[in-house]
Amino acid sequence: MAAVVTVLAFTPTVAHIGPEIGDLPRRDPGGIGAVVGAALTLAMCLPLAVRSRMPAVCLSVVGTAFAIGQVLSYPDTFGKVGILLALYAAGAHLVRFRRGLAAVLTAGYAVLTVALHNLGSPQRFPDFVAFYLVLVVIWLAGTGMRRWRSEEAERRRLAAEVAAATERARIARDLHDVVTHHVTAMVVQADAAQFLLDSAPERTGTGLRAISDTGRRALTELRTLLGILEATGEAGTADRTPAMGKVADLVERARLSGQPVEWTEQGEQLPRSVDVELATYRVVQEALTNALKHATGNPTKVMVRHGKDHIEVEVITLGPVVGDTATPSGGRGLTGLRERVRMLGGDLVSGGLPDDGGFRVWAVIPGSPT
Repeated sequence: MAAVVTVLAFTPTVAHIGPEIGDLPRRDPGGIGAVVGAALTLAMCLPLAVRSRMPAVCLSVVGTAFAIGQVLSYPDTFGKVGILLALYAAGAHLVRFRRGLAAVLTAGYAVLTVALHNLGSPQRFPDFVAFYLVLVVIWLAGTGMRRWRSEEAERRRLAAEVAAATERARIARDLHDVVTHHVTAMVVQADAAQFLLDSAPERTGTGLRAISDTGRRALTELRTLLGILEATGEAGTADRTPAMGKVADLVERARLSGQPVEWTEQGEQLPRSVDVELATYRVVQEALTNALKHATGNPTKVMVRHGKDHIEVEVITLGPVVGDTATPSGGRGLTGLRERVRMLGGDLVSGGLPDDGGFRVWAVIPGSPT
């Protein structure tokens, strides 16, 4: 900006264009006067290079040079535009002593108008007031830009805080899902192993291997979540989160834990976004966890229906239910899943079944194929 204004100030075609207030008779600067005139022009142009870092200094130097040029009645120069640019920059970038500087500039302008009037300026009082109002409007325009930048920075900060809180809540839900599911499965498998140890010792090894496998899977998923928290960036989210292809693995692990599960999948499985697939996985995982925890050994039906623009999940556990699965310990299970599904534009409904009892979890999750 400083370079452009300087070049234009010495370009004959536009050199004479610039804001003027004194309109005193022009003197013909020759010799030393030409050198002084050039110095004043440079003083109105070059400080613009620091207008954002040192706005008060820039405006003071440019304003002083502008006032001296008006009083000495040097020829018009494009460099006088520097006073407008410096004024805008001060309004936009000055942080401290804004009111003090504004008062000093106003007083300085008042002194300049008196001096110009005494030197025979043809301008009248309304003309000086009008020029002052123009300067005020330019200052306020810079102030408005400063306020807009401040509000935009605040909006970005708040958005970042909301995003961080949302991510923490998501990770907390995932931690709950992982720990609850795998630990519940390990407890059920341990009880089964204890039963086999008393009744069929030769089959105890199978139960212990199931506990070991479940523990390893829990450690793997926990390491994944800790990796997300550490933001190591070693793998993309899509590579580390459970996908639709692993829902069947959930069913198989529930069967190994002694839960009779009937697995049904309808429609063509289409690639969905990571959020949709993970939500589907978590719904099935939480429902099976509740079945293992509160209705061990009861028949359970898992149905996943793939639609064109949504996925429907239904998990039904038959028979009497011990405890209240709608409000699992910690208050995060189905409640957290309901929030996750609703954030995706879907819905989750859970509740007991009439007649012979049982429990049903149903969810519909919108998501077009990717």
